[in-house]
Amino acid sequence: MLHGEAVVMRLLRQNSTLRGLRDLGMDTRERECFERVLQMPHGIILVTGPTGSGKTSTLYTALNTINDALRKIITIEDPVEYQLKGVNQIQVNEKSGLTFARGLRSILRHDPDVVLIGEIRDAETAQIAVQASLTGHLVFSTLHTNDAPGAVTRLVDMGVEPYLVASSLEAVLAQRLVRVLCKHCKQVDASSTAQAFKGQLGISADTVIYRSVGCRECRNTGFFGRQAIFEWMDSDNEIRQLILKNASSDLVRDAARRGGMRTLADDGWRLVRQGVTTVEEVLSVTTAKEVARSTKNESLDSVAVQSDPASLAVSRD
Repeated sequence: MLHGEAVVMRLLRQNSTLRGLRDLGMDTRERECFERVLQMPHGIILVTGPTGSGKTSTLYTALNTINDALRKIITIEDPVEYQLKGVNQIQVNEKSGLTFARGLRSILRHDPDVVLIGEIRDAETAQIAVQASLTGHLVFSTLHTNDAPGAVTRLVDMGVEPYLVASSLEAVLAQRLVRVLCKHCKQVDASSTAQAFKGQLGISADTVIYRSVGCRECRNTGFFGRQAIFEWMDSDNEIRQLILKNASSDLVRDAARRGGMRTLADDGWRLVRQGVTTVEEVLSVTTAKEVARSTKNESLDSVAVQSDPASLAVSRD
């Protein structure tokens, strides 16, 4: 840095036990869709989101679910964050020439049933991953996009032919992490702003929503722990046709919504209704567009949806 050095430490609990799919906090629809694609013999399943959004943990949970004596599972990661019993794990080593693409080529000669690629970073890795899925392998990987529909256009932008994406991509799961309210100090939010927000989202006036306070148990933060919000997009026939036409992510998103996809903001409001997190916390990890779409989805034409997320935030007063 300009005035010295900076260090970032990422602490991994190597001895922590992996959770099951039911422990990830998915709603029923998303969990059932996830369980369904895990039983597929081939195809690509992508998990998208920013750095530190829990993508790897979700993928490890998926692998742990299907890990048995019958399936041969090989992963290539950078770095290997958790050691999975019964899974062949490879760590990328750029200095020795072991990149994702080179490692993936070698992996395919070992005749695996399931392949996990830590991240699709370049066109070469994307091409090999697609080819692997088309030759009878179930491929899991991560991609850095803002939402699930954006993964489609990202693959095409990386140089993968649209017809290959349409043939191989089975589903995309986008996720973010929101902080969980401290159960010791959370308080009911009965402010006028909270009531107005319920009206905008069509939440029953009787539903109790909470605000963060802060106490000794949560170190005066008001939160303790984190939970993921999800956005699941299946590749149905309509979406595959749009991919073949090289359609924009907005058109893919509209088709996915018609097919039952709920946005990240929609899933966030579910946690707000359950008293798990706050309105502000959901707004902090979702965009104004996502908030606008979720409110529009409630068919509240009489309520003006404001584009500034701060305007929807529940007051702490």
